[in-house]
Amino acid sequence: MISMVKEMKKKKSGISEDTLNVFENILDKYKDEWGPHLIGMKYFQPEWDDEFCQSIDKYLTKEQRFLLYETQGGCNGAGADKERKAFAARHAHLALDERMALFSETFGRWKPVLNDDNTLTLTFKCGHGYYARVKEGKYTTPPPNVEGYFERCAGGRLYELQKALGIKLRIKSVDVSPLFEDVKNPVVFTFEILD
Repeated sequence: MISMVKEMKKKKSGISEDTLNVFENILDKYKDEWGPHLIGMKYFQPEWDDEFCQSIDKYLTKEQRFLLYETQGGCNGAGADKERKAFAARHAHLALDERMALFSETFGRWKPVLNDDNTLTLTFKCGHGYYARVKEGKYTTPPPNVEGYFERCAGGRLYELQKALGIKLRIKSVDVSPLFEDVKNPVVFTFEILD
């Protein structure tokens, strides 16, 4: 949360002082509760995270949220940066579509698709977070910030792809399937390729 608020304070975010105060008040309200939230080996979503995410959805435009998540997405820097950077350096001489195919083979996660309109799409389903909580029966109705949850997740996927493919991306869209009815349905992230 602290790094997100720092990013919101930057002029390029376009976030007003009044809106910024909403997030600073949340920081102040929960200042003693930050840190990892694990019970045993299971992550749980603390109250402040829900409140912060719901406020992002309520007070920020889609463009502001995408800009924020491009630098503060979920799972950014989750431990494989050295491998991603080495992969990018090792395969920089290859065409982008070849790098993308190797990325999928090497990291064994998912395969991005290169489109004719200079975008990249990624069909994605994470094994934790929202999906896990639905399977565990935590939600009886969709949470109010499900779209925002996956926007933040798009930022994490953008981060990984940029590092491994050696390209610059921007979030263009996040298309969420009716997940609550069937948590097997994926989300489709579309990224604009900037270089």
